[in-house]
Amino acid sequence: MRAAGQAGLRTRLSVGVLLCTALAAAPPLLAHHSFAMFDTAKRLTMSGTVTAFEWTNPHVYIEIDVPDEKGTVKHWSVELGSPSILMQAGWKFSDVKVGDKITVVLNPLRSGEPGGLLAQATVRDGRVLGNGPGRVGGQP
Repeated sequence: MRAAGQAGLRTRLSVGVLLCTALAAAPPLLAHHSFAMFDTAKRLTMSGTVTAFEWTNPHVYIEIDVPDEKGTVKHWSVELGSPSILMQAGWKFSDVKVGDKITVVLNPLRSGEPGGLLAQATVRDGRVLGNGPGRVGGQP
C-alpha cells in the first residue's frame, strides 16, 4: 500500500512540474505576434517626419507624420524587427532621430489603419536599410 501511495505522489509531482514548466514558457510564446495583420501583397511608399523612434525589444517602432496631397498630416506607426536583427542589417540606434525626414516602404495593416511593417527605409544620410539581414526591399 505504501508503494502505491508513493507512486501516486510521484505522479502528482511530475504533473505539477510539467504544468509549472508549461506556464513559465507561455508568456514568451504569447508575447510574439503573428504578422498576419499586415498585407504583404501591398506596398506603400511614404515620406514624413519622425516623431518617435523606439529602439526596444521585441520590436523597434518608427512613428512618422506623413502629409497627404492636400497637406493634411496623418500619423503612421511602422513596425520593424528586433534591435539585434536590425543591427545585423546595418542599423544603429542613432540612425533615426526625432525630426528627421525619412522615406519608408511598408506592408500596410490589413485593417486600413495608418500603420505597417517596414520593408525598407531611406534614412537621413541616404542609406537604404531593410528590416533584417538581406531584406532590403524584400518580403518580411
